Amino acid sequence: MMLIIVCLLVANEKNQLARLHYSGGGDWYNDADALPNLASYLNNTLGTDFAIEEAPVVLTEKELFNYPFIFLTGHGNVKFSEKEVNNLREYLLRGGFLFVDDDYGMDASFRREIKKIFPEKKMVELPKNHEIFHAYFSFPNGLPKIHKHDDKRPQTFAIFDDNSRMMMLYTYESNISDGWSDAHDNPPKIKENAFKMGTNIFYYLMAK
Repeated sequence: MMLIIVCLLVANEKNQLARLHYSGGGDWYNDADALPNLASYLNNTLGTDFAIEEAPVVLTEKELFNYPFIFLTGHGNVKFSEKEVNNLREYLLRGGFLFVDDDYGMDASFRREIKKIFPEKKMVELPKNHEIFHAYFSFPNGLPKIHKHDDKRPQTFAIFDDNSRMMMLYTYESNISDGWSDAHDNPPKIKENAFKMGTNIFYYLMAK
């Protein structure tokens, strides 16, 4: 039986993973094959039926609310307008989910912009025993390290709504989405860890 992401409540839901086209100068399009490769892995591993082609979305269009999962990555600046802030806040509060993977260089701007969206909330660092690291595959040490970057420890942050539903997940100093792309010469073990962690994210969402 095909698994369904039951935690997401957006109307006219499309069975397609979306990538956020943001402004500010950052390369939102980075690693164009990452989501298609992840969708294929999820379909083979979890029995999902995601379309292999990703959907680019912008926060100013109502089409945003048709996608239950939105991915944001890049190396540079992220900037949201007032309308984008309001739309993304509404999207997340209505049941949507945002996964953000820092591909080195967008941390400061993302932290600034997410604070505009939820000024009353803080990003909470998830401990290594959090369910998301053990939802389908087990990562006893928490988030796997895919790229060296500044050689800092990988960290995972989340924002939850008032009912303890995870609305946003942010991975820092790991860059697991690079492990989903064929553009990088990652060892097979590293790539597999990246896909397994991606699987955990979706399995965690489906279980909630």
